[in-house]
Amino acid sequence: MINSSMRKSPSGLGKTPRLFRVLLAIVGALMVIALVTGFVWSQRSPISLANADPEVRAQWLQSWEAGEVVVLVRHAERCDRSSNPCLGPADGITRAGSDAAAAVGQGLVRLGMTQADVLSSPLTRTAQTAHYMFGSDAQTQEWLATCGSTWRNDIVAHKRAHRNLVLVTHSGCIGDFEALNGFKNAAKSEYGSSLFVRIDNKGQLQVLGIMNAEDWRSLPFEKR
Repeated sequence: MINSSMRKSPSGLGKTPRLFRVLLAIVGALMVIALVTGFVWSQRSPISLANADPEVRAQWLQSWEAGEVVVLVRHAERCDRSSNPCLGPADGITRAGSDAAAAVGQGLVRLGMTQADVLSSPLTRTAQTAHYMFGSDAQTQEWLATCGSTWRNDIVAHKRAHRNLVLVTHSGCIGDFEALNGFKNAAKSEYGSSLFVRIDNKGQLQVLGIMNAEDWRSLPFEKR
């Protein structure tokens, strides 16, 4: 007679398949987390309009032609944080920054500025950026330097119907605006970058995307 205890598997052998299944489940869960995290990270900032699909660009241009767009432009390269030659005051921009600002302004002119207003923060670096963008001084307003939790509403209040609005401001202000509109983890805006936002006639906002200073040269827009 064979003892029934002799038919049992060696200690731990029966646990191996179960352990393998647990490990597979853990690996699968980690892969899902990695994929989801990667997607969220890739969506942390507004899209690049220079690399956007044709449909997205078409919407952008249609909104611009309708006078529904606000552009938040970060000032050009700061003199006090660069080794490049300055234009003048230490709180202003560099000569290289003035060239970049001119390129941004030329890009906006190619879009069409006949139905657009330009406002600037009163600080030297923003006022200089606005000047080199369009060849003349912009009207300065203090609220474009202070920003904060009311900035979204301030922008809507200053947007005139059927006229685009170009605001030359600061990275902190642009960051505040992005956080208030669903991009709390957006990357810090680059010098001369432009954040395009659509505001419809009911005051509803839609973030369209970003154009960096160097992107304008690659877009085949004709002057209107």
